[in-house]
Amino acid sequence: MLFQLKTINNNLDSIRGFYNYLHNEEKCVEENPVKKGYSLRLGNPLPKHLRDEEVQKLFDDINNPRDKAMFMLMLRCGLRVEEVANLTLNAVDLNRGQILVFRGKGAKGRVVYLSKDTYDLLTKYLKRRKSARTQSIFLVGKGQYKGKAISVRGIQKRIEWYSKKAGIKVSCHQLRHTMATQLLNADADLSTIQDLLGHNRITTTQRYCKVSNLKVQRDYHKAMAYVLQR
Repeated sequence: MLFQLKTINNNLDSIRGFYNYLHNEEKCVEENPVKKGYSLRLGNPLPKHLRDEEVQKLFDDINNPRDKAMFMLMLRCGLRVEEVANLTLNAVDLNRGQILVFRGKGAKGRVVYLSKDTYDLLTKYLKRRKSARTQSIFLVGKGQYKGKAISVRGIQKRIEWYSKKAGIKVSCHQLRHTMATQLLNADADLSTIQDLLGHNRITTTQRYCKVSNLKVQRDYHKAMAYVLQR
């Protein structure tokens, strides 16, 4: 459906451009029947979260310590792909089990926390990480850019490769969305999820977490059981 709406809008743009030409150049029409700015409203669907078995299958196929640590930071800490690419050594406090995100979206900083599995994978990678001039944590492993900070596109290419290997449609943003959904279903407060994800507005978090909300389902049945007992 979304693809069809985009196709219609593209056709409207083409027709609008054609009539602009007829009006401005050929002078054979008085006005453009397709008004400027007119288009069908597109929805802004959120990516679907991964099921537990899909998460397991994806990570079972990741053998590279760097890649496993990168994607676990998205899944457990809710880091955006840009935040993983920009992550530096001085932002990680292993003693406290936390990370300071200096350059989040909108230049907003926040603190996120390391789960045990994330801590283990990150420390495993850092022990193997070769010394480099850059403070960036995640480095290119081979080729002409070996030892330099991996780029956002480089990370995205890695998840695309693992996605194809595992036979699961997954993106970096879906890992972040999965973390939000899992926390919500584990009864974490919405304001807590908001802080961890770095959302400015609680409404963004509400929309972000509304897919497959098991907490709503549990609250409904709990409340309904009370109603039926009255």
